Order: sequence, then C-alpha cells, then structure tokens
Amino acid sequence: MVLAAVSHIPVHAEEIATDDDSRTIIVTGQSEGYVASNSVTATKTDTPLLDIPQSINVVTREQLEDQAHHSLSDVLRYVAGTTVGQGEGNRDQITLRGQNTTADFFLDGVRDDVQYYRGIYNIERVEILKGPYALIFGRGGGGGIVNRVQKSPKTDIFYAGQASVNSFGAFDISADLNAPLNDAAAIRLNAVYENLDSHRDFVGGERYAWNPYVAFKLGDGWNLGVSYEYVYDDRTTDRGIPSVATVAGQPNAPLRGIRDQFFGIPGVNRTTLEAQIGKLRLDGQLAENLQFNGTMLYGDYDKIYDNVFANGPASGPNGTVALAAYSDPTQRTNFIAQGNLVWDIETGPLAHKILVGIEYGDQKSENRRTNGTLSNASFNLANPVFPTVVFNAPARNTVSDVTFFSAYVQDQISIGEHFDIVGGLRYDSFDIEGVDLFPVVDRPFARKDTKVSPRLGLIFKPVESVSIYSSFSQSFLPRSGDQFLSLSTTQENLAPEKFTNYEVGAKWDVRPNLNLTLALFQLDRSNATTPDPLNPLATINVGKTTTKGLELAVTGRITPTWQVHGGYSYQDATLAGNDLIRLGQVPKHQASLWNRYDFGGRFAAGVGIIHQSSQFAAIRTAANTTRLPAFTRVDAALYYDLSDTVEVQVNVENLFDTTYFSDAHNNNNISTGAPINGRFTIRAKF
Repeated sequence: MVLAAVSHIPVHAEEIATDDDSRTIIVTGQSEGYVASNSVTATKTDTPLLDIPQSINVVTREQLEDQAHHSLSDVLRYVAGTTVGQGEGNRDQITLRGQNTTADFFLDGVRDDVQYYRGIYNIERVEILKGPYALIFGRGGGGGIVNRVQKSPKTDIFYAGQASVNSFGAFDISADLNAPLNDAAAIRLNAVYENLDSHRDFVGGERYAWNPYVAFKLGDGWNLGVSYEYVYDDRTTDRGIPSVATVAGQPNAPLRGIRDQFFGIPGVNRTTLEAQIGKLRLDGQLAENLQFNGTMLYGDYDKIYDNVFANGPASGPNGTVALAAYSDPTQRTNFIAQGNLVWDIETGPLAHKILVGIEYGDQKSENRRTNGTLSNASFNLANPVFPTVVFNAPARNTVSDVTFFSAYVQDQISIGEHFDIVGGLRYDSFDIEGVDLFPVVDRPFARKDTKVSPRLGLIFKPVESVSIYSSFSQSFLPRSGDQFLSLSTTQENLAPEKFTNYEVGAKWDVRPNLNLTLALFQLDRSNATTPDPLNPLATINVGKTTTKGLELAVTGRITPTWQVHGGYSYQDATLAGNDLIRLGQVPKHQASLWNRYDFGGRFAAGVGIIHQSSQFAAIRTAANTTRLPAFTRVDAALYYDLSDTVEVQVNVENLFDTTYFSDAHNNNNISTGAPINGRFTIRAKF
C-alpha cells in the first residue's frame, strides 16, 4: 500500500516518487542531483520553479553532503547575492539584497525567527528566495528569506549514518533512521552530536539535537505529520578581531597578523541554547479540486550569551584595543498556526489555482542586557593578558507579547500555454504590547500596525522550457524590529519600514536536469533604519535606501558525469540620492561555482571557488568605516565508494591557504577566514 502524501502543501499522487523503495509520506519537492524542479514555499502551492516569478536558489541534500556543509553559513557562502554575517558569534545573520536580518528564516514555510544557529542534520534542502514577499511570509523578509525543508518519513526501511573529523579536531556523528510502523504510518528519526573546535584560540563548543517525525494516513484522503525537535548548543561567543586605521581619510582595515588571537575572556565568552520545537501538519482533500493544508508550530527557546569583545580599532599593530562586555539572556515562546485552501478551477479559457489562507501567531519574549565591568578595559597586543569581568550594570530589561493575524488570497492564472499571472494581497495585523522594566519606572509600550501587501507577477513562456517574467512585491517591518527587543517613545509614533521590489528575469530549463536563471532587480527601502556602528543598543534613521542588481545562476548536469551549482551577483546598495553612503555587508560582486565530476566506477572529485569583492563592515557614514578586502577561496573534495552501502570523502577548505576576512558584525568585530583544513567523512546507508 502506498501512503498518501502528507504536506503543508498538498501534492497529487502522480507527483509522488515512483520508486517503491523510496516513496515519501511527506513530499517536500522533487530534486535530482543538484537540481530542484519545484517549490512549495514561494507560492504555498506545489509549483515548478520555472513558473515562479522571482529569483530562487535551492541547495539539495546531495549538494549539502558533497560539500560537507555543517551550518547555514557554510551553505549560504556558495549562494551568490547572499552575504553571511558574523551574528556576534551567537546566531545566524545574513544580508539579502542589502537588507540585514536575524529573523527571516523559516522551517517548512513557517516562521523560525529566534536568534540561534540552525542545524542542517535533519534538512532535505535549503531554499533561498530573493525579494520582499509579505504575501507569503508576512512581516519582514525585506530582501528575501531562507527556508529549510525538513527530512520526511518514507515508506521503506533504511538506516543511515555518518561520522566526520576535521584537521582542527572538530568531529560529528549523526544518524538517519526510517521505518514504517504499519501500512498507515511511518517514523523517521534524525540525530546529531557535534564537537565545534576551530582554528581560533579558545574557540569551540558542542551541539547535539534529535528529531523524531511520525506520519499517519488517517483515511479518506487525510494525513497527519507530527514532529518534535530538541536542540542543545553550547559554544564560545567569538566576535573576531578589530580594525586598524590605514592612510588618513581612507577606510579602516582588519588588523592583520592576529588571525587566531581571541579578544574575549576564555570561559566567560559563552552562548548556550536549549530549544524544543513541535510541529503538527495536516492535509486532505475536501473535494476533487479543493484541498486543505494546515500547520501548527510551537517553540520554546532559552538562550543566553555572555561576551567580551573589541569595542574600537587597534591603536596600532602592537598597540591597545578597547574592550567592552555584556550578558544577554532571552526567553521566547512561539505559537504559529496557518491554514490554506487550494482550489483548482477553470473559467472559460483560464485555469486558476486559487490560494486562500489565514495565519495566527503569538510570540512572547523576555530579554535582559547587563553590561560588564572589566578589570582592564583595554587589551595590549604587545603583552596580551586577559582581564576579568563582572556583569553588574543593567542596561535593558524588556518583556513583550506580539500577536499577529494575517489573511491572504492568491490566484495563479494560466492563459493558454504561454501566459501566466500570479497575483494576490495579504492583510496583516501586527500588535505588540510590552513593558520596559529599566531603568527605574516601568514603561509600558504598545503599537498596532495593519498593512496590506501586494504581489503581482507576469510570466511569458515562448516555449515550454523557457519563462520570462516581471514582478512587483512589497513587505514591511514594524518599528519593534525583527526581535521585539524595544520600542522607544519615538518609535511608537513611526510607521513601519517598507520594502518594494521590482524585478524582471528569465529561466531556462536547458534540460530537465540543467537550468539557467537571470534576474535584474531594484529594491527600495523607505523609513529605513540601521544599527548604529557606535552604539549596539541604538539604531539610526537613514531615510531611503536602494539596492540595484543582477543575479545569474546555473544548476545541474553539464554532462552525465559533471554537475555544477554556481552563480554571480552584482549589487549596488546605497542611500538614495547619495552614492557615497554605501550599505554595510553588501559586496558589489560575488561569484561561486561548485563542480562534481564522476570518473566512473567508484571515484569522483569536486572543486569549488568563492569570490567576494570588498565590502564595508557597516553602513559607510564616516571615513573610519571598515572595509573588508576582496578574497577568493578554493575548495576541493575526493569521493570513493567502498561498497554499495559505504562511501568516504575528503573535503579540503581553502585549498591554497588564502588569508581572508570572511564576515563581520560591525567595524571592529571581524571574523577571520579559516586556513587550509581538511574534513574526512564516512557515510553508510543500509
């Protein structure tokens, strides 16, 4: 008996894999090698990527394994147009089309916005959607979003696992176990343990997680999936190295020659997270052409990070560096529920796929910040001695409760064989209430925003394998930011930030297993704010910003034995009307290309390259803004099948031992790229 698909987006029976040994209970999109053919995220309906009027990059499970990725940062460095941020050494943080975010992350299309490092041990693929699309995702997402698609139960029995170790001493072991419980249910269990040693002095940690996932066929076309994930993460908070002044009037530069020097306090700089995430998904067919799907997610997150860090540029190569310190604990609970109806109808010559949905969320947060008093507030590079610290100066204490309700409608209209229209509107009601418990008198704060966000896309398909599209979309971000940490008296009276994206592009499926994409875009952000480079607790208003750019991508098989995944992006991100003020962490040029070549028999090899032009560590508002220099990194891999069930691989990162600065948080928290290092992996599946 073949179990019907369970998904937050319904999938017809003919779309399920035809291999009896690998039929999925929960279908998350088809892929072959590095190529994904469809997405259930971009439109909330199962739609070929060719028919979605926006730029989308998909990294499949096969590519994740070939490149030995262990984090979202690893994955996103190979996606042109996406800049990885340091995240203060305690969280994922990225910049998409000039928009920096810690919150635009999703799990199977459901908001996953807490500040932490997300694992990929239980992930089938990673989707990067560019441009603001509040119609699908609601608030935020100004430059785009990153969606992780979870591994799903299958109808066959298999046991898989892997272990790896790298040249820094880090290692991990993981398992992926799947079994049918009976003719109408199956379970899949993923688990991982990671030791996190690195090239940096005193920087390491550990992470472990497990994720059981059970799927049931309920009868009469209805299906249910229940997932629970537990995550524990304990690692060093590492905020990198400072900058140093160069020629007078020119930008500062990262201080060289101290790649491994730690600017925190060993044993004090630490971040811990304990998270429990439950997810329930239900779908079924109400009528022959009417389907329902719904998802509920509950997450409980307990996190703290203590850190000492460089708080200014170095006075010279052997001079001193100012230090600062604070402790920041956060507790968050998320409850999010969404439901969708998908109706397939025809009206005369027009075919419609109509989506009608609602979403409700309640997110409760408690956050405090306590500044530290250091025994010595400067670090002497000529005689490096770590100070001591006491966290004894309260700086913030906030509780907040965010509730939101959304209703949306979308119509995907096919006009014959050559024209499609994707259009819709979303209504969002965002309500935040909270209390600022610091410094002396409790100060209640509140604001309610209601917004309507449009999306319109036009697609022309001159032939079945080519689409040419144009699109317009908008999104918004409330003044409480993406983490609801504060809402000042002034901010309470300000309208949300607004993002508007104009895009034209083309997609070509050269073959079913090879595609090319091109996109030209302009993204305008009004009422814009950005973190103050001189005050981590404050923001500054910068008015309107504009990011103009171009993106190219190629994915698939050039020949039956040669696979590629690559791209190039050009981005010009400035303050509108003032090209001298450039946005931070937006290199003008990015390029990446990963290749795998199978030599036949049991042997294969891979080689990859990443190039990133120079970028400012923060918005360039003064001459002493830090510029990170351009870099090019080459990676390589070798693969060998020991048997039909066991394979080994060796991945080498930074093959030519390039000295580079991979990312930053601000002008004086700059990450150093790792030197040449290797990772040995053994993987088995039975």
